[in-house]
Amino acid sequence: MPENNSSNPSILEQLSLSGHKKVVFCNDLATGLKAIIAIHDTTLGPALGGVRMWNYNSEAEALEDVLRLSKGMTYKAAVAGLNVGGGAAVIIGDSRRQKTEALMRSFGRFVKNLNGEFIAGEDVGTTVRDMEYIRMETQHVTGVPESLGGAGNPAPYSAKGVYLGIKASVKEIFGTDELAGRSVVVQGTGNVGEHLVELLRNDNVEVYVSDINEDRMRVIARKYKAKAIDADKIFTIAADIYAPCALGATINDKTIKTMKFSIIAGSANNQLANESTHGQLLHEKGILYAPDYLINAGGIISCYSELTGYGRKRTMQLIDNIYDATREVIKLSKAENIPTNLAAARIAEKRIEDIKKIKSSY
Repeated sequence: MPENNSSNPSILEQLSLSGHKKVVFCNDLATGLKAIIAIHDTTLGPALGGVRMWNYNSEAEALEDVLRLSKGMTYKAAVAGLNVGGGAAVIIGDSRRQKTEALMRSFGRFVKNLNGEFIAGEDVGTTVRDMEYIRMETQHVTGVPESLGGAGNPAPYSAKGVYLGIKASVKEIFGTDELAGRSVVVQGTGNVGEHLVELLRNDNVEVYVSDINEDRMRVIARKYKAKAIDADKIFTIAADIYAPCALGATINDKTIKTMKFSIIAGSANNQLANESTHGQLLHEKGILYAPDYLINAGGIISCYSELTGYGRKRTMQLIDNIYDATREVIKLSKAENIPTNLAAARIAEKRIEDIKKIKSSY
């Protein structure tokens, strides 16, 4: 994904450089809601994206995050072959202390006012219960409880996609996609991270887990017989695979220098601090990177299935395609000697451009 390297650009300049269609700032004094909704591209359909609640250091930081997340969703939907566009939302605040029913429902009313151009889903800091609150104000939300006709928590589907991306990457590096005996560092033990740990341990993988929430980390380590490690030790471990499953930008100048991994494949969005620079550095170092928006698409596939009325069988078929899609990206990367993130972007952008041609013909 091309990115904005300009210094201190204005908001409108940022939108122009990143290709965003619309950004909506939401403010409700009564509930304390401060949120930003970003719609990147709607060529393939309405913008579908997660609602993240995070205690950002500044509004500028929140804006940067939502712009990157929404753009990533465009590429994620395109490369997964889905007929939805890319969007995202961030709510500024501490999800553990400041989140209320009224705040989430207020956010739902802002979503409603977009008349279906943006469809909300779960992300860091929000839950299925929160999607239920949003649903009280608008139909334009996914990931609601199964009791309400939704698909429920998308985390298991996200984890399955990452697991398949890991297997496809292991096949490339080690000649077989059997995971038994391999070692994986899972950074982040939230919903997706825990499900990934479970899948890996079921395959007899040696798993190291790390989390800023040390109590959570220890619980997951005990539950799945994994090894808990401190956050500052992650990049000193000579494991086969690094699976970032928390926040983004953990792949940067500093961490790449010390990495001993053969593969990077995780669920976190925007793992590369700089798409062009760090994708190229990994390529030169011989570390196989499975692009985040390629292999973490299981969640958006689950939400898309909810929107289209697909059953579980069709959902799993679409998620199973992540294995072959990862292999195709690796194949293109090798054929053209380009980083895997650039190969994935080319595939996604070609699909968007092809659909633009169809839509302009009538």
